Amino acid sequence: MEGVKELLEHIIKSIVDNPEQVEIKEIPGERVVIYEVRVAPEDLGKIIGREGRTAKAIRTIIAAVSLKKGKKAVIEILE
Repeated sequence: MEGVKELLEHIIKSIVDNPEQVEIKEIPGERVVIYEVRVAPEDLGKIIGREGRTAKAIRTIIAAVSLKKGKKAVIEILE
């Protein structure tokens, strides 16, 4: 989806210590777009956050933007 991947990338790169190691793969589907996010191993905790709060906040923002574009977004944080 246009703009959503860039927004997600901007948010994640702003949080991590190693922004050059951020990789986001977009897998488009009919109604759902999956974003696979990979970060440096030492940045994984920053993306997930305490009790998953940061990851949940990122997912909420991306879900809201995606719904305005008529699709559902799923973010998978990979190790």
